[in-house]
Amino acid sequence: MAPIAVGEPLPDGTLAYFDEQDQLQQVSVHSLAAGKKVILFGVPGMGQNISKNKSVKFLADGSAKYTHALGLELDLSEKGLGTRSRRFALLVDDLKVKAVNVEFGGDFTDSGADDILKSL
Repeated sequence: MAPIAVGEPLPDGTLAYFDEQDQLQQVSVHSLAAGKKVILFGVPGMGQNISKNKSVKFLADGSAKYTHALGLELDLSEKGLGTRSRRFALLVDDLKVKAVNVEFGGDFTDSGADDILKSL
C-alpha cells in the first residue's frame, strides 16, 4: 500500500492511551481530529521524553493496524523486531491530510516537530 498523501482523508482507527488514573483507554482517531487541526507523529519512544501536557495525547498502535491503514509500516522482521511504524509527521485539518513528512532511511531529518510546524 502506498503511504498516505496530501489531500487524502485521514482513515479512522482505534488507538490506545493511558488516562490520568493510568487506566488504558481506547479512542477513535476521527473523534480526536474531526473539526480540528492536529499533528500526528509516528516516532517510536517519543512520549517517554516529553513531560505531561494536556494538549498532547500519546496514542499507541500496538498491533500496527493504524500504521498499515496509513501505509507507513516498516517490516523489521528479519531483525527480530516485527512490523514497526516509519518515522513520520502528518498535519491534518478536519480529517484532511495537509502535509506528510516521512523518513525512509535511518535519518531523522524530515519528521521532527520543527519541520511539520513549518507547514502551519
